[in-house]
Amino acid sequence: MENEYRPLCDLKPGESGHVVSVGGGSQLHQRLIAMGVTPGAWLIVRKFAPLGDPMEINIRNYALSIRRKDARDILVDTRKNAK
Repeated sequence: MENEYRPLCDLKPGESGHVVSVGGGSQLHQRLIAMGVTPGAWLIVRKFAPLGDPMEINIRNYALSIRRKDARDILVDTRKNAK
């Protein structure tokens, strides 16, 4: 089976999945966890700003804007039956 783990920054609007891992430095990791970006959380990419950065995602029933460079450190499982 093909690996469907992708960095969040590679997803297009309308694509969704479950967070597999949250990387980055310790400060970034802590900040993302505090904002609800935790392994197992389901998210959907809503839109990108006109120049492509930041991106807006829905996670844990709220909208979160995140820089694409920070989204590179979030790995998402995009398979339909994943959890």
